[in-house]
Amino acid sequence: MTKKALIKDPLNVIITGVGGQGNVMISLTIGSALVRQGYVVTVGETYGASQRGGPVMSHLRASKDTQYSPLILEGQADVILGMEPSETLRILGKYGNPKVVTLFNPRPIYSVDVISGDAEYPDLDKLIDMIKGLSAKTWMVNATEEAERMGRPIVANTILIGSLIGLGVLPLDREAMMVELKDRFPKAFELNMKAFDRGMELIKGQS
Repeated sequence: MTKKALIKDPLNVIITGVGGQGNVMISLTIGSALVRQGYVVTVGETYGASQRGGPVMSHLRASKDTQYSPLILEGQADVILGMEPSETLRILGKYGNPKVVTLFNPRPIYSVDVISGDAEYPDLDKLIDMIKGLSAKTWMVNATEEAERMGRPIVANTILIGSLIGLGVLPLDREAMMVELKDRFPKAFELNMKAFDRGMELIKGQS
């Protein structure tokens, strides 16, 4: 098997969101696909105080032939995939750098404190501007909205996977992901493939 070149070795990817969004599914799906392509991959997960509704972050590191520690150092992320805007900004501020590429879903998820009125969610327009200001390149994909249009909100994470692959920052393509999605979602493969393709289309529309 001839490996496609990594844009950097190791390639440091952070997937961030809140519990229940499918953060871990994304990291495991991408990590498994990279392993199938012959890369050495390490994945580390960190959870906030609440497993559902609290912060969740996955560190994914891919190398041609070296096993790296699972946790990415502060300021060393190459790619950040954000499933929720405030969490995207928080992680970008800690792990970003002038070269980081950021892809994020702009749909907010409100904490219990915000819902109860004990806290206030940041202004969304300001959040988006700050994310763009801290990234070398930024793509915004309304994955939740697109998934709702499909009638299956659960596939928002697969849409984001499609968008990430569409960016070309990972040595993965549609064919590689088709194999992975078929194996991971045998009963819902067609739905997930449709969501994946939609994610790729949304990126093409921004280029």
